[in-house]
Amino acid sequence: MRRLPGWRAAALLAAALTGLTPGAAAPASAAEKGVSAKRILFGQSAAFSGPAQDLGKNMRRGIQAAFAEINAKGGVHGRRLDLTSLDDAYEPEAAIANTAKLAREKEVFALIGAVGTPTSRSAVPVAAAAGVPYVAPFTGAEFLRDPKLGIVVNLRASYYQETEEMVNRLIKDRNIRRIAVLYQDDTFGRAGYRGVLRALERRGLKPVGTGVYPRNTTAVKTALLDLRSANPGAVVLVGAYRPVAAFIAWARHIGFDPVFMTISFVGSNALLRELGPAGAGVFVTQVVPFPTADRPPVLKAYRAALARHAKGVLPGFVSLEGYLAGRLAIAALQLCGPQPDRACFLNKLKQQETVDLDGFELRYGKDDNQGSDAVFLSVIGKDSRYRPVETLRDSADR
Repeated sequence: MRRLPGWRAAALLAAALTGLTPGAAAPASAAEKGVSAKRILFGQSAAFSGPAQDLGKNMRRGIQAAFAEINAKGGVHGRRLDLTSLDDAYEPEAAIANTAKLAREKEVFALIGAVGTPTSRSAVPVAAAAGVPYVAPFTGAEFLRDPKLGIVVNLRASYYQETEEMVNRLIKDRNIRRIAVLYQDDTFGRAGYRGVLRALERRGLKPVGTGVYPRNTTAVKTALLDLRSANPGAVVLVGAYRPVAAFIAWARHIGFDPVFMTISFVGSNALLRELGPAGAGVFVTQVVPFPTADRPPVLKAYRAALARHAKGVLPGFVSLEGYLAGRLAIAALQLCGPQPDRACFLNKLKQQETVDLDGFELRYGKDDNQGSDAVFLSVIGKDSRYRPVETLRDSADR
């Protein structure tokens, strides 16, 4: 797989700011860093402030719930799992500094639950130079699926898979071919936009309109007017919850009412809160099962762990993904036995045919660092609640 433009620039920037050389081998002692007789330390750089803060907070809650659950049972081979988190506010430069600090000063065993494409693009070269595993980032960016990135372990389906499902459903279920795109003007937004382009090109189509907005802003009004003039039947939105909610709310206000679809990174619970009644009929693709469902059995375990260790927090897609990320890390450590090291942690996942997280199955391989390919459909109903749907035909519930 060809590395996407900007990777080398990110690596050089990371090297300049941290003193670590991209691609350099980790020191021999690095394999045991973060592991002591009584604990294993994980690190997380994510957004805990700014417009994307709900994503970081809920990823952390889910991971901590999974860790607390196993710690209550005596840990993994007698060691408790701890998480230390730093705020990058969804900004690449902060992600670089945080990742260097977690790798060099905190000496974490692995990084887990990072949030975002631009932050991951900047952080991964730092993690790679230090030999630190980069586990279950909250992003579907295609560059992280490159098997050459030996430190990266993805949990979720990619943005290309989510946008393929969107375009397929819009055409197959609703016969909508006039599709426009709003995207965040950075590597995340462009990754989602490329996914829509690929899906449309496969069907001999092009977007009827495109709009962009700057990261960490809600400056969407110009893009809204541009897209309204294109008269689309549907708009795919690739962004964080606040700008996406602002776009949809303003669109409703001016009578612009196509089908709105957005991808999992939006942060479903936060989007619901931001939109209120204006959210009815908005579709969101998800990469984890419906959090309140009965099956697979891991969902009951998730809700129990959340209720016990994150009191007052309602179940949601983001914290569920965090919980699954924590369970994935636990599964890899259990496979490594009482003397874990980073190489074993990464290799065991590639050697397993299936990693079964209580019915949510992940499959890795030598050239496959992504565990799940599943994409699920959900819609906001008139009651301002999400519900799972099978097609777009039976879910226009406005």
